[in-house]
Amino acid sequence: MNERVQASARRRAQPAWLALAALSIAVAAPVPAAAKNEGAPVNASPSRTEPSTKSREVAVLAGGCFWGMQDLLRKIPGVLETQAGYTGGWLVNPRYEDTHDSKSGHAEAVRIVFDPRLLSYEDLLEKWFFRMHDPTTLNRQGNDVGTQYRSAIFYEDETQRASAEAVKARVQASGHWKGKIVTEIVKATAWYPAEGYHQDYLQRNPGGYTCHYLRNW
Repeated sequence: MNERVQASARRRAQPAWLALAALSIAVAAPVPAAAKNEGAPVNASPSRTEPSTKSREVAVLAGGCFWGMQDLLRKIPGVLETQAGYTGGWLVNPRYEDTHDSKSGHAEAVRIVFDPRLLSYEDLLEKWFFRMHDPTTLNRQGNDVGTQYRSAIFYEDETQRASAEAVKARVQASGHWKGKIVTEIVKATAWYPAEGYHQDYLQRNPGGYTCHYLRNW
């Protein structure tokens, strides 16, 4: 009993500086990681915008005879597939002859599958589409005349629509084309592949007819 009393007296007799030192050590000790994250989701990560993993996107463009359009479009880095076809009209399963004299309302067009990680939709339009045809000639491209040869962008969603509108405005403001750009920007509708003999026509027939070429801007 006397020993316990003596030990208690010794603890009370410890100098004040020793107690303060012990308190400072306790405050400065690092907080365990588990305690710092208490209440946070287990898989929580810093807020950031993740890069897109989308590897394929579709664009549908019209700018005159699809032979010349497809021949230029298929060579663009980032383009994976191209197909000549008809779209934008009312006739179901049109044939080539149905596009003449506005009998179907369809335009000759090219459906492009591209990798947006390598080629953005806006670059496809601004750096290629608006350079390979004249967007200021209404229903005409070179010697080809008719609504089937109109300049048009058939957007797949609202993101593409906004991009197309922005690019069209920039190209108009740039002054590269002196006249007013008449390119239509309309929602994509049913797509009808053209006949086999139209596919990759200039690749199979080098030197064949085309009025398309890239302008040097």
